Amino acid sequence: QVHLVESGGGLVQPGGSLRLSCAASGSIISINAMGWYRQSPGKERELVARITNVGTTNYADSVKGRFTISSDNAKKMVYLQMNSLKPDDTAVYYCNGHFVIRQLPAGYRSLEVWGQGTLVTVSS
Repeated sequence: QVHLVESGGGLVQPGGSLRLSCAASGSIISINAMGWYRQSPGKERELVARITNVGTTNYADSVKGRFTISSDNAKKMVYLQMNSLKPDDTAVYYCNGHFVIRQLPAGYRSLEVWGQGTLVTVSS
């Protein structure tokens, strides 16, 4: 019912910038929050940035001052602007969302959805 599609990953040099986008689709009644997580080989998935429906944001300490998360609820989109990229930022980045969706035959429920991930490689 709900799908997340990410785009914008790729290869970038240290110090460079990259912008990730995530589009949500489906029978979404409302969006509670959306965010970005990442996972590197040998490490657990970690929160990168998160934004709620009222605009509050949270960032991992390692990306504060370098990454900016934003959203467009009307378009059901969330973005991650990544600046001053470091090799340690190399990871698969996953879009995540918490949604209120329709439930048959009537009513609604909360649902967490993950995107398929997009690879970001920071290397010379």
